[in-house]
Amino acid sequence: MAAIPPKSPSPEEEGLARRLWIKFKRESVFAMYSPFTVCLASGNLKLETFRHYIAQDFHFLKAFSQAYELAEECADDDDAKLSISELRKGVLEELKMHDSFVKEWGTDLAKMATVNSATVKYTEFLLATASGKVEGVKGPGKLATPFEKTKVAAYTLGAMSPCMRLYAFLGKEFHALLNANEGNHPYTKWIDNYSSESFQASALQNEDLLDKLSVSLTGEELDIIEKLYHQAMKLEVEFFCAQPLAQPTVVPLIKGHNPAGDRLIIFSDFDLTCTIVDSSAILAEIAIVTAPKSDQNQPENQLGRMSSGELRNTWGLLSKQYTEEYEQCIESFMPSEKVENFNYETLHKALEQLSHFEKRANSRVIESGVLKGINLEDIKKAGERLSLQDGCTTFFQKVVKNENLNANVHVLSYCWCGDLIRASFSSGIHIQLWKTEVMKHTMTHYFDILA
Repeated sequence: MAAIPPKSPSPEEEGLARRLWIKFKRESVFAMYSPFTVCLASGNLKLETFRHYIAQDFHFLKAFSQAYELAEECADDDDAKLSISELRKGVLEELKMHDSFVKEWGTDLAKMATVNSATVKYTEFLLATASGKVEGVKGPGKLATPFEKTKVAAYTLGAMSPCMRLYAFLGKEFHALLNANEGNHPYTKWIDNYSSESFQASALQNEDLLDKLSVSLTGEELDIIEKLYHQAMKLEVEFFCAQPLAQPTVVPLIKGHNPAGDRLIIFSDFDLTCTIVDSSAILAEIAIVTAPKSDQNQPENQLGRMSSGELRNTWGLLSKQYTEEYEQCIESFMPSEKVENFNYETLHKALEQLSHFEKRANSRVIESGVLKGINLEDIKKAGERLSLQDGCTTFFQKVVKNENLNANVHVLSYCWCGDLIRASFSSGIHIQLWKTEVMKHTMTHYFDILA
């Protein structure tokens, strides 16, 4: 008889810590993609910036150790006290790791940097929680029973758990990026520590203890833990975002936007993102409509063009071939089974295949001559009448006119005709057009096609 695989726990069956991590995990994205962490993960973070971070983390870990000590005093269960004591020892080991960094660089952590406001906000929040200074909770001197003290221990673990889980998460994510063959990443030691089995176990131990201490709490008290957890997560994100960075960094998103120091760059696709229809079909239609009839003689000074009937047939064949080969191309690199982990090399090869396909398809259009001889004014008029998606123009207008954003808008397009695209945005939006002449590795300059 075949063994029945264990069922994955439902959200209701999962512990409190796991549910809270899932609920607020979106905040972790802002930590992972802060300029500081992106530079750290890539290995190009300047050493001086990392030193500053270590100095801030040194103060942070001292507060963490103190919070564990206070939580241990509040716990009324010997097993809980032992677990908290073990977690505190883990923090002391982290401090030793920081000391090893100091020895390598010959730097005095205590003198290296003043504590920044983000570090102060988190440490004060953490120590206040561990001291029982939580909204709706009696002060530490008024906790009459061991059970009331245990609540404070649970609240403290609730304020510490997101930090432990976030570091464990970042450690594993960054470790997956390390190239084992190179071995020259300057921050390998930091990444190895937080991706290690021992640290992952500590994060889980913290969460298990939080689950245990919160079992007997009321719904209102669990709400307090949720608020503390969320606040701690936000403060941790602020901690990463507050690390000063003196090097330009490109990140996909950011929690807070400072127009004085940050530039927001918005890239948008054109066809079927901004437009309702594919713009290449519009160019073909212009060519067909303006082409001479089969029985008409063309002026001597005009480029030889196919008749409208020939153009329509040729474009139909090109479109059909494009659709069939596109589907074959996509099918050739799509995995047959669900992919569990991100694989950069596989994605890179797939995009290369797609790029080669697009280049071949464009070459066929060029060689066919279907777009030769189109009048530029006809193109511009068609662009002005081109229907855009609802809200598209308004969105770009708001971005461009908002001086507080310090933003640039770039349109990326496979359309061969920049004039068509510019005309479609003729309502006063200034855009930077990234089209075929920029992407010469995959496209051909549109003038070559329209000539």
